[in-house]
Amino acid sequence: MTELPATALLETHDVANQPEAAGDRDLWADDIVLRMLAGKDGKESALAAYGAILGQREMRAAARNAERHAPELRLFDQAGRRLDEVVFHPDYHRFMSTSVAAGYHSVAWERDAGGHVAHAAMVYLASQVEPGHCCPLTMTYAAQPVIGAVEGLHDDWRALTLTRDYDPSARPARMKTGVTVGMAMTEKQGGSDVRANSTVAERDGDAWRLTGHKWFCSAPMSDGFLTLARTGSGLTCFLVPRWLGDQRNGIRIQRLKEKLGNRSNASAEIEYHQALAYRVGGDGEGVRTIVEMVHHTRLDTAIAPAGLMRAALREASHWVSNRLAFQKRLIDQPLMRTVLADLALDWQGALTLGMHVARSFDGRTPEDRAFARIGVALAKYLNNKLCPMVVGEAMEVLGGMGYVEETTLPMLFREAPLNGIWEGSGNVICLDALRTLAKVPLAADALNADLDSAAGMDKAYDAALAEHRSRWQAQVPEAEARWFTERTALLLTASALLRHGEATVAEAFVHSRLSGSRGRTCGSLAPMHTNAVLAHGLEPA
Repeated sequence: MTELPATALLETHDVANQPEAAGDRDLWADDIVLRMLAGKDGKESALAAYGAILGQREMRAAARNAERHAPELRLFDQAGRRLDEVVFHPDYHRFMSTSVAAGYHSVAWERDAGGHVAHAAMVYLASQVEPGHCCPLTMTYAAQPVIGAVEGLHDDWRALTLTRDYDPSARPARMKTGVTVGMAMTEKQGGSDVRANSTVAERDGDAWRLTGHKWFCSAPMSDGFLTLARTGSGLTCFLVPRWLGDQRNGIRIQRLKEKLGNRSNASAEIEYHQALAYRVGGDGEGVRTIVEMVHHTRLDTAIAPAGLMRAALREASHWVSNRLAFQKRLIDQPLMRTVLADLALDWQGALTLGMHVARSFDGRTPEDRAFARIGVALAKYLNNKLCPMVVGEAMEVLGGMGYVEETTLPMLFREAPLNGIWEGSGNVICLDALRTLAKVPLAADALNADLDSAAGMDKAYDAALAEHRSRWQAQVPEAEARWFTERTALLLTASALLRHGEATVAEAFVHSRLSGSRGRTCGSLAPMHTNAVLAHGLEPA
């Protein structure tokens, strides 16, 4: 049905110089940078279909509904029987169904090549529209290396987590067409220091019984949770099913977290009351086991901020292309162009680095695996430090309207800090990067080889790399971990752009981020680079 336009001629004034709301978009077709980075592995048609669906105006409206109508905790039914269930808005389920059908959670583990690159592209696309539903799907994706390595699990968890059927029903896994997997690791006394966990596991035949609390349980309506508890041998990893045969497992939801953002998705505090669980991995080897899941969730936290940046910049670009100020379109104002180009450079760098790291997850060699381990830490740190700044500046481009909930900018701004906190905040990631380089075989060699791959392509890059190695030729002091990580990540971004990006964009990044003097705020990009950066991926063709 054709919608009638809103009335612009009002009693006191005529509404003018207000950009019309954007119609349907195609998030794949209008993103030349993503297509250049992800369109090489035979997944183009699937990504194109997913991007076209997510870009529809009705999906943006559905995303607003999912965020505005927060999940509701229902502890009891009307008779006082225990439920411990969370109820979501129907549009949240719409996004879950759409993304599951696209293979967000499963494409990386299917037989075709390039699965992790396709998965990363889907994370990037979904984060632009409704980031909340990404959480349970990211954890289901990341659980595969852990669950897939276990023999003899009750119910076929591996097969059920790989189906493209979304089944939100509250019943045992064996009765469902598809399941999701969440995570419950941190406790009040330890936070990121999971070795301080106190939850206890006691053997019960072939299974175990867990008693204790979890301060953060992500996606509490998942069908199972990977969690850590103590046995006589130490911290051990377990899979805790949400539902048993004809009863609910001993998982008690205490309350839902009232979060800054990520509002469509539920996060909870829970307690285990003799909850049935199955051991995953060796007894006493919980941290070693769960680190595989954490490693893969970090890939998503490294690429999602690029999606948030892209969404914010798309809104800013639409505004400045359709609004006049001082008798000129905003996009034609020199200072505005410089600001947007500077922001677009951060977005393109973040996307290129994230996709470059994702490609190493598809690699088969020990060098690939080593590079993935260090690369994902560097990408997660840098991309998430840039994201709040880029989204905040994009909000400012719209002026007062950017601060109003009718635009998507407030949602994006609330979301911007999340991925920098989830799966290891800044200090944790930087210290992990130092440990990886010192202790993971081949990590330092793989990183250096990747940085050297761009040698000779830009003199300024070569000089920056030489200066970096001279500055930290010995062990990096812990107090300098952030400085070292940021600089290494910038060099890695530049290396990826020089080899896989557009030449003028790579040059602009090297000369503005690695050499020369530059202000701390955006808008200090050299004029010679502004037009080139804007033309590649931001301005309409």
